[in-house]
Amino acid sequence: MRALTDAEARVIAVLLAAHPDRERDRLHQVGVPRSTYHSVRRRAYEEGWLRDRYVPHPVPIGRPFVTTMVARPYADRLEEFVTTVSADPGNVLVWTGTQVAVAVFFHAAPGDGKRILERVAARRLSAAPTGVTVPADGPTMPVYFDFEGLWSHLAGFEGTLAYPHGLGGALEDVPPTGPTITSHQRWAVSELLKRPFAATEQGRGGHLVGPFGLPFSQRRLLARGWVTHRTLLDPARLPPFQGRSADQIVLISGTPRAQARPELLFAALTRESRVYPFLFAVGSDRWLLGALGGRSAEPVATPPARKPVLPTIREHLEGIEIVQETASGFSAPVDHRYDRLLGPETSASPAKV
Repeated sequence: MRALTDAEARVIAVLLAAHPDRERDRLHQVGVPRSTYHSVRRRAYEEGWLRDRYVPHPVPIGRPFVTTMVARPYADRLEEFVTTVSADPGNVLVWTGTQVAVAVFFHAAPGDGKRILERVAARRLSAAPTGVTVPADGPTMPVYFDFEGLWSHLAGFEGTLAYPHGLGGALEDVPPTGPTITSHQRWAVSELLKRPFAATEQGRGGHLVGPFGLPFSQRRLLARGWVTHRTLLDPARLPPFQGRSADQIVLISGTPRAQARPELLFAALTRESRVYPFLFAVGSDRWLLGALGGRSAEPVATPPARKPVLPTIREHLEGIEIVQETASGFSAPVDHRYDRLLGPETSASPAKV
């Protein structure tokens, strides 16, 4: 596998920010010609390094609870595990590795997450699964599959443009109780969620899936925070950069200690340990973090002193469980399929939102 060039690494960092209104400023910062930027962007999608998704805010679509599950499926029951988990109407993601699986669900009721865990356990599809269910109307998922922090650090950028992207949060114009989406709004949201997959069916490149040129109704949904455009990284496909590869997926969970605060843990990890989680779910009795670990195939200069990661986590969590596996060991039977949440279209034509 060839190595990434400096220009490729820098452009990838810009794209992961998914921040189009500040793209011009970032292009000036990366210092590559515009033609190089567009060439690298096209290549990144063609090679499968990046892919775009539109992620809905769970509250307006009537699924205000999100469960993240980590399980160790039995080798002889893996196929049944995937079938059972992906059949849940709220399932949007299933990653399966050789030792561990990760799944995400959007639910209408808080008990739905517990039920899917019980279903997996009752059918003896895996060792006892771990789940973190959070209400999506608050800062309970401050990082949600956001790889910009890690990649900006790897590419040598000072700071980040948009990291961390979370999931959910407070919305001024949506009450936290029940769905408020109209049929017209449902149509516009559904079209956005299907946009990446419609592009594939139509033979359009993945680099053309972004928000430029969207109709007003869909741009308004993005502006209101009802839907977010995201660019996701596939670490298994990404070539190394300067001899370094972020090719280890690390999942860490534990019970928060008394007086523990998630924002302090996040700050300590990013500032003192220089670890940039791509996932952080903050439940009432359990927290879950996902991060990318790396390896270096070439000698590198001694890095500046940083605080070790595990002692940092121990200051905030106890009963810690850590699972690590190479990114190449994972497959994605369900790959951020948010279009599944709304089902068939309920309106045949667009309308004002």
